[in-house]
Amino acid sequence: MATATLKRDEILLLFDVDGTLTMPRSTVTPQFEDFFYSKVKPRATIGIVGGSDLEKMFEQLNGQKILNEFDFIFPENGLVQIEKGKEVGKQNIIAHLGEKTLQRFINFVLRYLSELELPIKRGTFIEFRNGMMNVCPIGRQCSREERNMFAAYDTEHKVREKMIADLKKEFADVDLTYSIGGQISFDVFPHGWDKTYSLRHIEANFKFKEIHFFGDKTEKGGNDHEIYNDPRTIGHKVNTPDDTQRILTDILKL
Repeated sequence: MATATLKRDEILLLFDVDGTLTMPRSTVTPQFEDFFYSKVKPRATIGIVGGSDLEKMFEQLNGQKILNEFDFIFPENGLVQIEKGKEVGKQNIIAHLGEKTLQRFINFVLRYLSELELPIKRGTFIEFRNGMMNVCPIGRQCSREERNMFAAYDTEHKVREKMIADLKKEFADVDLTYSIGGQISFDVFPHGWDKTYSLRHIEANFKFKEIHFFGDKTEKGGNDHEIYNDPRTIGHKVNTPDDTQRILTDILKL
């Protein structure tokens, strides 16, 4: 069936945020926002599924108005579920793993980072969220310039990839998955708690003829990989909001 002929309640468009609706850790542009809300929203049900928490989504997408603009918001890979501005469900990593395992993991990460030599380090190396932990070797309290510097350093030296490999060995007995997203950090969560978790909520409550997903980190190990390749979705690989706009214009015949 041609996507452009589907009714709004028959098609769901799901979007990553970083590198898809915005440039990495930047805010959405007025031009893209106007295109998205005036042309795309009337044609399809829309949702965002990101690795970050809701507050970071607010920062990048111009505040709490997204609660009214999006039909679905899935922060933290969909471990928090929001429909039409109201939270309708939440999963919790503490209850799933238990305090003893969590402390073992956190202690190991802090020891590991204390011995890791990097050009610079700042603060907040582990960020705790409902459905995951976010590990940042440089520390999340870095400037935009420092963020870009680490991203280039990591591309060359594979800091995050090597750390994940070491964590997989150390915690082979624990139900954990590791996923690189964004420029400076990686997410840690139980198996199956990747972005496909959002699809569980959708399948249980709604019937769409097509579900499309747009994301940039679609390679293996990236935090869009699983949902991009899931048989329930039609995946679209993008690198910038311009790519997203071009593909939307094409598939919806805007």
